[in-house]
Amino acid sequence: TICDTDVIVDQQNHSIIIADSGNRRVVEWMNQKQQILIDNIHCHGLAMDKHGFLYVSDSEKNEVRRWKMGEYNTRGIVVAGGNGRGNQLNQFNSPTFIFVDEDQSIYVSDQHNHRVMKWGKDTIEGRIVAGGNGYKRNLNQLSRPQGVVVDHFGDIYVADGGNHRVMRWCEGKEEGEIVVGENGLGKRSNQLYLPCGLSFDDEGNLYVADSGNYRIQKFQIIL
Repeated sequence: TICDTDVIVDQQNHSIIIADSGNRRVVEWMNQKQQILIDNIHCHGLAMDKHGFLYVSDSEKNEVRRWKMGEYNTRGIVVAGGNGRGNQLNQFNSPTFIFVDEDQSIYVSDQHNHRVMKWGKDTIEGRIVAGGNGYKRNLNQLSRPQGVVVDHFGDIYVADGGNHRVMRWCEGKEEGEIVVGENGLGKRSNQLYLPCGLSFDDEGNLYVADSGNYRIQKFQIIL
């Protein structure tokens, strides 16, 4: 059973925000005290933009909602999806992890459509920026994508969970490149097993939550 699926740090409040998916809620931990921010939500991914807005993906309602800091008693507003389950450009099929860039564009791992979507601010549909060509192992494909992060060059890194690898996609390109996991499923240091979360540090090192191997791996990425 999946319990906690994502965690982010709120730098302004010096708190930790957790997607407590098993209990259908988003909670905040601050000074060793827990507060429920959002209840009755099938949350999976979390993100926070530079203005302090909180974004949450709902894998049941196939949407991403946004909340203003301190106004969590509202229902939030839908900023991506919300048009039922499907594979159209305004739909998702079980969205998982999300990333929000400086322009408040939202990148969403659309798990069962095997693609990553980018929704610009205040748009009514997204566009495919990775995958979307079936779910095998070709370089233009993804299989059940999970974690997604975008670096300062605008390159998109995706935890390609079903293919046990991390892919890098330059926006506008027809296919991606493998940056970690080209050696197939396994537990060696150059292998992954069901990678999920991704994160960069300030030095550009990539951290991968290698869930099937119960470990976190650190990689130096060659640009």
